[in-house]
Amino acid sequence: MSDTQQGGAVATSAPPSVDEGLTAAALAAKYGLSVSGARPGLFEYVRELWSRRHFILAFSSAKLTAQYSQAKLGQVWQVATPLLNALVYYLIFGLILGAGQGMSKDVYIPFLVTGIFVFTFTQSSVMAGVRAISGNLGLVRALHFPRASLPISFSLQQLQQLLFSMIVLVAVAVAFGSYPSLRWLLVIPALFLQFVFNVGLAMIMARMGSKTPDLAQLMPFVMRTWMYASGVMFSIPVMLADKPAWIADILMYNPAAVYMDLIRFALIEGYSAQNLPDHVWMTALAWALVFGIGGFVYFWKAEERYGRG
Repeated sequence: MSDTQQGGAVATSAPPSVDEGLTAAALAAKYGLSVSGARPGLFEYVRELWSRRHFILAFSSAKLTAQYSQAKLGQVWQVATPLLNALVYYLIFGLILGAGQGMSKDVYIPFLVTGIFVFTFTQSSVMAGVRAISGNLGLVRALHFPRASLPISFSLQQLQQLLFSMIVLVAVAVAFGSYPSLRWLLVIPALFLQFVFNVGLAMIMARMGSKTPDLAQLMPFVMRTWMYASGVMFSIPVMLADKPAWIADILMYNPAAVYMDLIRFALIEGYSAQNLPDHVWMTALAWALVFGIGGFVYFWKAEERYGRG
């Protein structure tokens, strides 16, 4: 330190700082600083998610309970909504348009109800995924946690809702002559693969929706088109029998149709393996792995950008 005196005043000059000339990166490294909210490595991210598993379960259960808290019938709407949809589709497509051609009434009604319930599982997961980040910005900005917890939690909420609805689905199957058998156990791996697929797709939509909120307005039209193209209300091979075979193949191998057909095959007595595309289990596994892993990595890559800007 040096002192100079001018007109009775003393001026003091500080010695140069030892950090002078260091870049921001060098300063951070010197003092052990890290970027707030920086994306962890992939495996570290998985470990963080596992440590938040109790939060994910509790959050999904709370959301499910609150979903119909203002309605007088409460949780009954979890079953009533898709069941009423199935009734409307049966009146329009089954009775008026004859979409159940090639199937008896005892097969077509469980076929239709199963399709509605199973497709709604994917549809609701996608729609919840679109808003997973953009609709929860307060939570994202206030707390530090793996953001993938949100789309996973919303998909888990839809799985819980489907499992609750399965009571009605089983009752419909039994009412129309499909009784419990060992084949019903195939529902477990089919639903698990669909859940993995749904989670991956929800993560993709969550990242896209975080920067494009208008996507939530577009997705209902996309999902409605997907529903009509997946054979929810009709048998794809029968309805497209007079069309080129490749059109039916594309529609039958789309993931929504694959998972619906697997569960139909498991539950419905008159729905034989001849209605399934070749290598259907391998196809279901491939869709789950591609979207489950790919969606997770795609979402993780933008982890540090969620809730900013």
